[in-house]
Amino acid sequence: SIQVTPKKGARVDAVIDEIRELIRRRHGLGYDKPDDFAINTQETLRDIYKNITRVAYIVMIAVAAISLLVGGIGIMNIMLVAVAERTREIGLRKALGATNRVILWQFLLESVLLAAVGGLIGVGLGIGIAKIAGALGHLKSAAPFWIILLGVGFSGGVGIFFGIYPASRAAKLNPIEALRYE
Repeated sequence: SIQVTPKKGARVDAVIDEIRELIRRRHGLGYDKPDDFAINTQETLRDIYKNITRVAYIVMIAVAAISLLVGGIGIMNIMLVAVAERTREIGLRKALGATNRVILWQFLLESVLLAAVGGLIGVGLGIGIAKIAGALGHLKSAAPFWIILLGVGFSGGVGIFFGIYPASRAAKLNPIEALRYE
């Protein structure tokens, strides 16, 4: 690798042409043969860096989306198990006057809290890993507070979305059947 810094005021295109001609002569390349070397300018390297950054950004979004989906399905499964295990409790609460709406809100709130706690744990792990990476290398990272709130809010939204089905199943339970459930 050869690094060249042109003098101030020099035309970069002209310098590149001179370098290309010199290397082609030294490599014995005729006019009909392609270059067997590459010349990269700061603009080329900047474009490569932008492309790598864009791909990394897309990959991170895809990983985050898959993680949210898997986490949401996990929350839904946990809440469905909770409804099944607490069927008698739901029946008793309904027999004592709890409305479908109250039961729905109870299970929906549990789902949101479960997701929000998971989001807070994820934020904590992310901050910890970023601090460790910063201490070990030259990487500096900072997350504005609104990003942290957005992440926890997204987690709560996942809890709502994936908690609606189990909560509605709990709310629709027939109290008589629920009390008979073993």
